[in-house]
Amino acid sequence: MNLKTLIIYQNQTLFNILTELYSDKFNIIFSDKKDINSQILNKKDDYLIISSKNFSNFKNELVINNFPLTIRKILQLINTSFLKKNFQMQSEIKIGSYFLDYNSKEISNGGKKLFLTEREVNLILFLSKSKLPVNVSQLQERVWSYNSELETHTVETHIYRLRKKIKQRFKDENFIISTQNGYKIN
Repeated sequence: MNLKTLIIYQNQTLFNILTELYSDKFNIIFSDKKDINSQILNKKDDYLIISSKNFSNFKNELVINNFPLTIRKILQLINTSFLKKNFQMQSEIKIGSYFLDYNSKEISNGGKKLFLTEREVNLILFLSKSKLPVNVSQLQERVWSYNSELETHTVETHIYRLRKKIKQRFKDENFIISTQNGYKIN
């Protein structure tokens, strides 16, 4: 079982309480150092820093500065922080060299971000999950919920506009490519 790591910064009392009550649920580390980077280097995203001040350079941080709190409330705050982190991690999908954030509906690459419509997000997700090119009628059925018998250029229009947006923002002309059998993410 992979324990989640709590790094308690400059609060020995909280460290002692949490260690006594929850050492089977969390890997608990105490830090009184100014630089706690060394303690989280090997933790990846499976850590939470609990402190009384905001460090602002750590994404997994819980600031508790309104003591006294019940231990139940502290545990609730810890669990909520881990749940939020897991939700954020699940919403970020890697597609080639891009990251698609499903929650904020934006795609990013090399520090640049592009906001997308919900339909564009769904289109990218559907194409990225398919190993083979997807034809227009499949996209109409699965992404637009249209009957494939309809004569429409909705799919082609959306793909054209999405390609144009990606080209303008990321200078990438090959994110969505056309093949003889349909469209696919490159």
